[in-house]
Amino acid sequence: MRIAEVVFNLSLDKGFDYLIPAHLSAQLQVGNRVLAPFRTGTRSGYVIRLKNHSSVQKLKTIISLEDEKRQIPPALLTLADWISDYYCCPRENAVWAMLPAVVRKGEMAHKQIFYLTLTPKAAAFDAQFEALSKKQQDVIRILHRVGALPLKELLGLVEAGEYSINKLCAEGWLLKEKRVVERDPFRDTIIQPDQPKTLNQEQAHALDQIKLSLDRQDASTFLLHGVTASGKTEVYLQAIQHCLDLQREAIVLVPEISLTPQTCDRFRQRYGNRVSVLHSGLSDGERFDEWNRINDGRSQIAVGARSALFAPFRQLGLIVVDEEHENSYKQEDSPRYNARDVAVVRGKLEKATVLMGSATPSLETYHNCRTNRYKLLTLRERIADRPLPVVELVDMSQERVMTGQSSIFSRRLKDQINDRLHCGEQVMLFLNRRGFASQMLCSKCGYAATCTNCSVAYTYHRKEAQLLCHLCGAQMPAPQKFPGCNDPEIRYTGFGTEKIEAVTRALFPTALVARMDSDTMTSKDSYRKILDAFRSQRINILIGTQMIAKGLDFPNVTLVGLLQADQGLNLPDFRSGERTFQLITQVAGRAGRGEQPGLVVVQTYTPYHFALQAACKQDYVAFYEAEIPGREALDFPPFSRMIMVHFRGREESQVSETALAFAEKLQPLLKADVQAIGPLPAPLSKINTYFRYQLLLRGRDVRAMSAALRSLLPVYKHRKCDIYLDVDPRSLL
Repeated sequence: MRIAEVVFNLSLDKGFDYLIPAHLSAQLQVGNRVLAPFRTGTRSGYVIRLKNHSSVQKLKTIISLEDEKRQIPPALLTLADWISDYYCCPRENAVWAMLPAVVRKGEMAHKQIFYLTLTPKAAAFDAQFEALSKKQQDVIRILHRVGALPLKELLGLVEAGEYSINKLCAEGWLLKEKRVVERDPFRDTIIQPDQPKTLNQEQAHALDQIKLSLDRQDASTFLLHGVTASGKTEVYLQAIQHCLDLQREAIVLVPEISLTPQTCDRFRQRYGNRVSVLHSGLSDGERFDEWNRINDGRSQIAVGARSALFAPFRQLGLIVVDEEHENSYKQEDSPRYNARDVAVVRGKLEKATVLMGSATPSLETYHNCRTNRYKLLTLRERIADRPLPVVELVDMSQERVMTGQSSIFSRRLKDQINDRLHCGEQVMLFLNRRGFASQMLCSKCGYAATCTNCSVAYTYHRKEAQLLCHLCGAQMPAPQKFPGCNDPEIRYTGFGTEKIEAVTRALFPTALVARMDSDTMTSKDSYRKILDAFRSQRINILIGTQMIAKGLDFPNVTLVGLLQADQGLNLPDFRSGERTFQLITQVAGRAGRGEQPGLVVVQTYTPYHFALQAACKQDYVAFYEAEIPGREALDFPPFSRMIMVHFRGREESQVSETALAFAEKLQPLLKADVQAIGPLPAPLSKINTYFRYQLLLRGRDVRAMSAALRSLLPVYKHRKCDIYLDVDPRSLL
């Protein structure tokens, strides 16, 4: 008796045993999608294991195998088991994460269109041909010339209608048949082939170490720590070539889909159609076809954001995690995995080498190198011996004293922008806040426009004349006067990228200015269009949020300005200094990547903070040495492990009571060395009408903490307060 254990997308954290019917016994495999009876109906699920015995006495039988071809590879199912165990999430959530939604739903099919070809009857231009109408003759002549054409394309070339075409088919002149065509996300791009570059000594040494690991299949994990523009991507490219030479496949992860077009272009220049792309910016059809190209073995390289880690390769040899420090590698919904860490696990499962790269690695990753868990490869110099950009700190409090007023741009930054525009060079301005103004308030009555759904102020967006909440998306028309005192003099404080754009256009009226943030990147091709325009120098000044902070390579950018560079330092998060250092260093790295030297102007009110001082010198090691003693003294990661327990509900009293009761029952289950902090209201205490409380656990044994939590979760599952866990949280907000 053969039995299949099947999981369904129901968050039950359990599988169900079914008998395998005789006619499916030979073909059904682990990872197949099947249709099975469930309660009073039927459901689609995935087979996670095959076995010969079950504890259930009376088993139902699987109805059918839904899609034999599109199965989850066994290695990915093993990875799903690890994700479920480590991140304390239902097993089915982890299994479902292995496939794009468009594939696992089973509703998408390959695109098929009608093609027309000639039959043997049309081989000769005989009397029968001469008897045809001129339009029909034109159709046959075109097909003689090109061989085969899609019906729509053929109709566009001739004046004949579809009736004439169908008549030619009926009379035996043409053959009309459906063909599968792939939806190509690169159809509108032209790629010039590229050749491998000569490596400098540091790059060559790094590549040799990676090649050795690939040859040995020893599942080593490397950190390629290189300053900005040190040629990390070329090392990736040549490492992938060695991987392909060994008949193995590669995955390249990038943190943002805004980086994907540029990264894909670089890899397609080198590897052509051996590259597939997987990310949320594709249409459903494109994503379906790209996944199938990988699954069918027609593609050997997958490039994409977080979910590309689960590309269904069977001979995986290399996983590249570019900008490994980025928070966007952390999944926000269940399963709340970190793609960087899961990449290491997949590498070990499949004997693949993992190569992480960053100019500003996370402290946890760099600490793993210091303790010999990972191998460190260092690139200290920019390619072609180009100098690092000069970084200048401008104290905005002194600027205010000297000018007698508060301004967005310092005198130094304005002068430098003018100089660069005069020389035909390009400028990037960075502010990690979108909108026009960050708050609307009244000095008379004290009114402040705050979101009724969330515990944050509305942001004013001038173009739409709307107040918008950036947490829940709620919006309202900007009032003409304050509700409290009817004062018509509306006062907006703070500023975002929209205001920076307006001020920049006013100060530099001849400059071509563009803005890149989530308000302007509204279509699938928005990223590519604006980056292409900037690359071709049809934009002089590019203003943006974190979208422009990393990975972009524009040789004509010689000036970068950072506005309010210290705004993240005061957040209630132990990583605030680390993130500030990373952000400044990464943004600074966009300058001086070509022949001309670069300058970075950093505007701040806290110029003497050690994170800003280290970023000014672009000295990661100095920052690490300054930051790590405090982490150790306070027992913060990497010296401990953390799990955040989130409590969420619409009634604050109920959330508070549930959190307190949960913490009380949890305490006896924890080891003595585990510190429980809270439960307390979250720093963002209300989001989208939900009140939020947090309980933070900190200890050395993360699996023991997970086991204790997992034993309690079923008790509280059906209450009106939602409880969810975040293992190794990247944010404490």
